[in-house]
Amino acid sequence: GGPAMIRAAAKNHDFVTIVTDADDYASVIGDITQHGGTSTATRRRLAAKAYAHTARYDATIANWMLDDGNNDSLSKDSLPKEFSIGGGLKEILRYGENSHQHAALYAMGSRDQRPGVLSATQIQGKPLSYNNINDTDAAFELVAEFDTPSIAIIKHANPCGVASHDAMEQAWDAALRADPVSAFGGIIALNRPLTEAVARKITSIFTEVIIAPDADDAARQVLAEKPNLRLLLTGAMPDPSAPGVIVKSVAGGFLAQGRDHGRISRDDLNCVTSRKPSDAEISDMLFAMKVAKHVKSNAIVYARGGATVGIGAGQMSRLDSSRIAVRKAEDLAREAGLDQSPVIGSVVASDAFFPFADGMLAAAEAGATAVIQPGGSIRDDD
Repeated sequence: GGPAMIRAAAKNHDFVTIVTDADDYASVIGDITQHGGTSTATRRRLAAKAYAHTARYDATIANWMLDDGNNDSLSKDSLPKEFSIGGGLKEILRYGENSHQHAALYAMGSRDQRPGVLSATQIQGKPLSYNNINDTDAAFELVAEFDTPSIAIIKHANPCGVASHDAMEQAWDAALRADPVSAFGGIIALNRPLTEAVARKITSIFTEVIIAPDADDAARQVLAEKPNLRLLLTGAMPDPSAPGVIVKSVAGGFLAQGRDHGRISRDDLNCVTSRKPSDAEISDMLFAMKVAKHVKSNAIVYARGGATVGIGAGQMSRLDSSRIAVRKAEDLAREAGLDQSPVIGSVVASDAFFPFADGMLAAAEAGATAVIQPGGSIRDDD
């Protein structure tokens, strides 16, 4: 069929000009008009594009045929001997993570297009940058964890404030209150349609991107007053329990793993202390653990009343992450004129076990009343 003909033409590129991209028509016609034919360099370049095109086509088919209904998931028994990644250019970006790096956005063919930044419709605003895309993806995946109305504020792929509340206006207030300094220039994600009331609150601070499943007309009119603010609408939320594949490049190859689609419920909890947590504490612990899943390790999250009150991210020491979270909460309380730190009476979640008792002791000294962690340290009994 067609792919075989394209490959055959590419293989004979010394004598054949193979064009698989309509964007190349003008340059090929120009060469023929000016020189009576195409150059060796042009035919070689076009042959390379043809091979890349058929390789992506074959990879898409292979991945589709290997899919057993688990949405391209990886399991211990389904790790393929050969792994192909195919992507089509969606957009050339101004630059990458830093201004001297070139970057582009590619879309991979998939049977199940996961709602998110790639599938979203941009309603307004400047073109997305590399960092915008990375942060927006992180933000939307985080709020998708929650069944209740929730808002997350993200900076550098880490949450600085997350809150859940039946009233989205109150969820925004709580998320912003968690770290109003870091929220400046952040990415805002909602798991419910954006309303006019929430839009007005968000536009009171400088914001780079808002992503939501939808937005009402009044909210769009409010955001139109901020033409540089990017608004992305996805039409749906990603399923946090759906499996998938995560790929990360390393020198000479790449790592592939299944998406972290694990979810913790009350039935999974094992209380190892004489005092049992209250229902409110359990709710906050489950909330904090969902947030911790999306914080760079070592991750510590303090939460109370369905909102984060302190987040410590990316430290080499779990104790340092805890101290940073507490210090930020205390500093913000002092600046806001509060009588006490919001950490007092909160719960704390850790994305991995505490290797020593010092981390939990620091949380207790700060005023936390309950801890949720995976456990597994040889010092758990301490």
